[in-house]
Amino acid sequence: MTQKLPGIKQFDLSGKTAVITGGSKGLGLAMAEGLASAGANIALVNRNAEEGKTAASYLAQSYPVKAMSYATDITKEDQVNGMVDKVVAAFGRIDILINSAGINIRGPIEELSLDQFNEVMQVNVTGTWLCCKAVIPHMKEQKRGSIINLASTLGLVGLANRTPYTSSKGAIVQMTRALGLELAPFNINVNAICPGPFLTEMNIPVADTEEVKNFIVGATALARWGELREIQGAAIFLASEASSYMVGSMLTVDGGWTAK
Repeated sequence: MTQKLPGIKQFDLSGKTAVITGGSKGLGLAMAEGLASAGANIALVNRNAEEGKTAASYLAQSYPVKAMSYATDITKEDQVNGMVDKVVAAFGRIDILINSAGINIRGPIEELSLDQFNEVMQVNVTGTWLCCKAVIPHMKEQKRGSIINLASTLGLVGLANRTPYTSSKGAIVQMTRALGLELAPFNINVNAICPGPFLTEMNIPVADTEEVKNFIVGATALARWGELREIQGAAIFLASEASSYMVGSMLTVDGGWTAK
């Protein structure tokens, strides 16, 4: 008789604790809800305290898990370290980190300021790096962990008038690969999700323009925006034991954008 394999049980996150930055709305909240539905306790991290409390309350009322929020500026090392200490004190452990916080400033390069470029890099790159740095000692102590960075389709392909964002997401791709190699000996898996065009708060300002509508239809094989629920499967997979043999991978959820 062949050995019985665990199958769907590999996706069970019961008893795990997940820290999710940018978790109060958009893709971050969708992924938080996905992990909560699989049994994970949730620590939401975002700048807006009220938004975080509202999102955490929603998760705690909707799923039989513990959910709390922590108002944190992820570009400030002291705030990140303090947040991680509070999460460990409240939950006892950190098993999963999802770096979902990010911003996008669009425009031709000659119309953008250095301050705007630096702002995107600080949030998207430095913030991700600081959060990884802060949780790694706890994961090493547990001899297990999963880190999921939010890269982007635009970390793999280019797009005009997006130099700050594409630069930041390209950096996340390489950070994920390098950190994956660094942490693999400690049984900590580092991978990234590369979302395509999802209709989040970040994209709403340009969603109704004819140029963007035509671009989305032409760029994606599915000819539409992604729905928030469609990011959840990738997050649950990379957070769970189902992805234990994945290191430094870029999991595209992009409606076929990069396939074209």
